[in-house]
Amino acid sequence: MAGLHSLGTRLVALWLLTLVAGVAVAIMLVQLYEQSTDAQINRAEAVIARACDLIRDRYGFFTSGWTGPAPDLGSSDLRAKLADVVGLALAHQDGVEGGIWQASAGPLAYAYPTYEGTGPKTDLPVAERSQIEGLNQATARDGQPADRRTTSRAQTLLLHACALAGPITGLTAWTMTRVNTATGFRPLLLGLSVLFGLLVLMALWLGRTLFTWARHVRGIEAALAVAGPQDMPEVPRTGERELDRIIDALNEAGRRLVIARRDAEAMAGRVARAERLASLGRVAAGVAHEIRNPIAAARLQGENGLAGDDARRKGAIGDMLEQLRRLDTLVSELLAMTQRAEPRPVLVDLEAFLSDSLARHAAVAAHRTVRLSCNGATGTARFDPALIGRVIDNLLTNAIRHAPDGGEVTVTVERNAGQLTIVVQDSGAGVAPDLTDRLFEPFVTGRADGTGLGLAIARELADAHGGHLALRCVGGTRPGLGAAFALELPCQPS
Repeated sequence: MAGLHSLGTRLVALWLLTLVAGVAVAIMLVQLYEQSTDAQINRAEAVIARACDLIRDRYGFFTSGWTGPAPDLGSSDLRAKLADVVGLALAHQDGVEGGIWQASAGPLAYAYPTYEGTGPKTDLPVAERSQIEGLNQATARDGQPADRRTTSRAQTLLLHACALAGPITGLTAWTMTRVNTATGFRPLLLGLSVLFGLLVLMALWLGRTLFTWARHVRGIEAALAVAGPQDMPEVPRTGERELDRIIDALNEAGRRLVIARRDAEAMAGRVARAERLASLGRVAAGVAHEIRNPIAAARLQGENGLAGDDARRKGAIGDMLEQLRRLDTLVSELLAMTQRAEPRPVLVDLEAFLSDSLARHAAVAAHRTVRLSCNGATGTARFDPALIGRVIDNLLTNAIRHAPDGGEVTVTVERNAGQLTIVVQDSGAGVAPDLTDRLFEPFVTGRADGTGLGLAIARELADAHGGHLALRCVGGTRPGLGAAFALELPCQPS
């Protein structure tokens, strides 16, 4: 039933039903024609012609052994035998009567073996005698079969005569039948013919409509198929009123969509500009804050050095150099965020790569009695070891800082559907809930001595490699598990 919800399917079904109705009416017309008066007359003429041939064959068999002079035509025995010949020939010819005629003696035999009256009919029909005589005289004279048809209001009389060869000259056989006229048949036949013609016209018209609509729908589909991501094409009108209403609505919707998309793009541009300005403001505020502290400290040390002795000045100069080192580190980290490196993937042994990364942080971890471990680092993968090494270093530095004394930092390697994931997890207190949404923004940190650039730089490096860095779990919701950062890399293992 689901297919009937399609207009095309319903039109095809209606077209098929119309064709079936037309075929049914055509069959009725054929059957009615076969039962019509004309058809019955044609069949009856063939039947009486065949019956006359049967009489001729029977008569030929009857006279095959005759010798000597011609028999006496007035002999009752001859007439009885001839009547038997006619009766045998017409025994299986329903509704057919006939006989044998001699040009000078007249009727010699008559039989109607299938007569349905009260008894056998043995007398020549008086009403048709003159027609029978005239037809037989013509056949005897010409030697050719002859037919006669006489139509009245109630019936049609059919006669057929054929010449008989043998010892009796001028002998002919004749057959006759009647076909009743079917009253009121012609108007019925005419009405059914008109109905059949209308059904044929309906089927043709419906088929043309179906073909036209299907062609228009394919044209609409083709026009919409070339639509780009930015705008909808102008669908041409078809000339069909109903389809054109839909096309006009589509074109109007397309125009409104183009206007709405332009407005949305303009709004998106304004929002992007506003976000860039806001981000620039946050970065500027963070940079100003981070720079102000070492500058203020360096200024204070300089003032103290000027006011003190040589030893005090030497200490102040050392402190000033330390503040300058902090400023240089800050500038380097800012440059790392703004200058995206181009990855150069190579085949990397994961176990050796991560062992080297852990070794670089082993001394700091041992100083704080933090245990470092690695799980699942087997096989090889293809990525840029320099870029990914910097990301792992940032994550390990961050994890060791947040792990408690005697805690643990674990590096776990996972493989799933061609994706390599490196998870760095610490056993610290986790990320504060108020920092979760802003954790990867520049200058966002939970430590008083942090710049808030480490995770931001790590994410930028991961994005440059086509990967992604995300916080997997938060200690605030899962106590004792600390924070876990997952680095996902779209690289196939080799």
